[in-house]
Amino acid sequence: MGQAGERRERVRAWRPQVPGVGEVLHAHFTDHAYPAHVHGLWTVLLVDAGGVDYTLERGHRQAVAGRVTVLPPHVAHDGRSAAPGGFDKRVLYVDERWLPARLTGAAVREPLVADAGLARAVASLHGALAEPLEAESRMALVAERITRHLDHGVPEPRGARDPGLARRVRARLDDDPGLTLDALAREIGVHPSHLVRVFGREYGLPPHRYVVGRRLDRARRLLLAGEPIAEVASTTGFHDQAHLTRHFRVLLGTTPGAFRRGGRMGA
Repeated sequence: MGQAGERRERVRAWRPQVPGVGEVLHAHFTDHAYPAHVHGLWTVLLVDAGGVDYTLERGHRQAVAGRVTVLPPHVAHDGRSAAPGGFDKRVLYVDERWLPARLTGAAVREPLVADAGLARAVASLHGALAEPLEAESRMALVAERITRHLDHGVPEPRGARDPGLARRVRARLDDDPGLTLDALAREIGVHPSHLVRVFGREYGLPPHRYVVGRRLDRARRLLLAGEPIAEVASTTGFHDQAHLTRHFRVLLGTTPGAFRRGGRMGA
């Protein structure tokens, strides 16, 4: 069983550039069984296929596909596949800036969150991890939704607008597009999820899309001025030329090189 089973296990782990997210783990396990252990961070587990049988506080539980399981830090649990075919999972390990310690008891009592919308939001968050501000914005809304499930005393977010706050956020993002959501929320004195909602209501898009749009505006000017594409990408805050190209295609339906050539032809 040993070597054949080990070859079927797949694990990818990394630390994203998202404040409060200590680790991300994507894995497929067929034969591996976790012994009892604890984590120092909250575990936000999304099972994509199969299921996981585990013990939490001496109670037998199951994490099922298409639902989010939330496990608190410093509480022992184990884990094994619920079926012979194994399971696929994606995990976020997050600290108490997103999920406070007061939610521990509720998470032990009911770790499985029966909310398909939350599962979709967590899946989207995993898809956005390469974009730190977008991932941070999505994390804020995911954490807010988990908190409402675990703490029934937390009210639904209100729909009130706050144009003054939205303008302050926009001004700070214009001054420093590299600001993290966490730093911006702390500076202004509001919760990150409230900041995201207020900005979206006022301007019709979340902060990360606003920042990307402004970066692309600057990139277009530099490209038309003849700057090399790789340098433009670095100057405007994209990871590399491929990162700039991906966003350029989404917004303009073309590549930076084609855009620059078209600009020269029209000059």
